[in-house]
Amino acid sequence: MHNGAILLVEDNKKDGLLTLRALKKISVANHVDVVHDGQEAIDYLLGEAGDGSGTKKALPALVILDLKLPKLDGHEVLQQIRAHARTKLLPVVILTSSDEKKDIEQSYNLGANSFVSKPVNIDEFTRAVKDLGLYWLIINKTVI
Repeated sequence: MHNGAILLVEDNKKDGLLTLRALKKISVANHVDVVHDGQEAIDYLLGEAGDGSGTKKALPALVILDLKLPKLDGHEVLQQIRAHARTKLLPVVILTSSDEKKDIEQSYNLGANSFVSKPVNIDEFTRAVKDLGLYWLIINKTVI
């Protein structure tokens, strides 16, 4: 079961703030948790709740994942997400500055649900994130 939150995995503070601002503009009520490297993302998704009960945290409704991350890159994170029964169906959108064909192919081969290149223009970036939020949080139906 998911908790309705969004997990934003982004090491660039400027891009993280722009993403948060764009999500607010569409009045998405979902809480956004932000982690700054690949290992933090795996710990968030597969780690325990932290209350000493040994239970897992509720999963987010959506993961927005950058590829260029410290510790574990986005492809490694995606691979681990898809390797676990608990997270294998979790919607994962790649939002990255790369538009290289090899990154796109590898992302889809590893099970990404969507691949979006970050536009350089701030208005286009905002529009892209707003569209992602509308589709993945309101229009799309999931099984998790």
